[in-house]
Amino acid sequence: MRKRFTFVLSVVLAFTLVMAGCSGNNNSGSSEAGNGGGAGESAGATELSFWTFNELHQKYFEDMAARWNEKNPDKQIKLKGSTFPFEDSHSKLLVALQSGTGAPDLADIELSKFPNYLKGKPQLASLNDVLEPEFSHYVKSRADIYAKEGQYYGIDYHVGASVIYYNTEILGQAGINPDDIKTWADYEAAGKTVLEKTGKPMTTLEVADQWSFWPQVAQLEGPDDLLKVNGEVNLDSPDIIKVLEYQQSLIKQGIAVAAPGNIHHAEEYYGFMNQGGAASVWMPMWYMGRFIEYMPDLKGKIAIKPMPAWSEGAPRSAGMGGTGTVVTLQSKHQELAKEFLAFAKLSVDGNIQLWKQMGFDPPRTDVWDMPELKEANKFTDYFGDGIFNVLTEVKDEIEGVNIGEKTPEVFDAIDTQIVFRALVNNEDPAAVLKEIAAQLK
Repeated sequence: MRKRFTFVLSVVLAFTLVMAGCSGNNNSGSSEAGNGGGAGESAGATELSFWTFNELHQKYFEDMAARWNEKNPDKQIKLKGSTFPFEDSHSKLLVALQSGTGAPDLADIELSKFPNYLKGKPQLASLNDVLEPEFSHYVKSRADIYAKEGQYYGIDYHVGASVIYYNTEILGQAGINPDDIKTWADYEAAGKTVLEKTGKPMTTLEVADQWSFWPQVAQLEGPDDLLKVNGEVNLDSPDIIKVLEYQQSLIKQGIAVAAPGNIHHAEEYYGFMNQGGAASVWMPMWYMGRFIEYMPDLKGKIAIKPMPAWSEGAPRSAGMGGTGTVVTLQSKHQELAKEFLAFAKLSVDGNIQLWKQMGFDPPRTDVWDMPELKEANKFTDYFGDGIFNVLTEVKDEIEGVNIGEKTPEVFDAIDTQIVFRALVNNEDPAAVLKEIAAQLK
């Protein structure tokens, strides 16, 4: 990795950014599941409580508890899962940890919230003993994202690798082979041909969210991102200015258009793309589910490829979004909770299940070419059999990002000002970025 996930620890309590889609669909309601651990659970099972903001995460852990009990008759667990609304889940956990009472054994913490839990002395158990032995076949940046001073406190559900989704039907009409697109310069040239031959734009760009801008920034080589490693705002970096200038150039040429509905999660956007509105879009791997759910007419027409690089040999992906599962220091069963967490999210079987049950690109790279990940399912039915070939190809090129105190303000500026002003109002990208950077600094 050329860039590490880093955290600035003086994060304000009201860290309210919600990163859309980073771990599937967030549940907006609340439920107390309290389900047993499942098959084979004995009367003397140890109860472990688990808090999350995503009902699918709770179901996943309940399934893994049943699998654990089948394999560990002498260490039976009874998992009590609870799903709360996003903000409630995080604030409830933070208050419990700060007050020293009422915290669960295990909990999910979304990436943008995680720095809140690393302030001062973290009230979370170190996971080094279960994580470090796996680093030879694990995307380490997905552990670095939840680290402080050499201690790892969270384990993620996915890599969140950014990729590009090509409409092969449109590219075929233009005589373009997506495998020939190696750099963003190649992409621009292909976009000109697509526009000339089909009258359609090569891509869409978000003008009210970060999922077009941030992946291209994260691809840049070097330790800095939207924030520098030390947490300072980096929006006025010459390289980041060039990213926004590139996107504005695509818009001016008609190679790109603003996403209908302004974002890639809008109803208008899904309808536009479902009807073959544009030839491609770059988004993280977790966006696959949006195609399946909202763009059914594109089944069999979408090829997943590495993102173009800024230059030959430069990174072709970046890790986007995430949710770390933690063990709290208040747990009376910390060692058992860590063992179970490792089983659910670090083991080979756990990572296979993360794909089968959740459709996530698992952080353990040695499962990517296993036959279990090539078995037919709704994702392979839609996209074909080569999904994990792409991940294998770019596994050493998945760039990290820097998250810090200024992250919410930076994302708010991107979502409400930067990309709209540059891509819709056609303002000078350098002037916009320098103005916003000066305000935030």
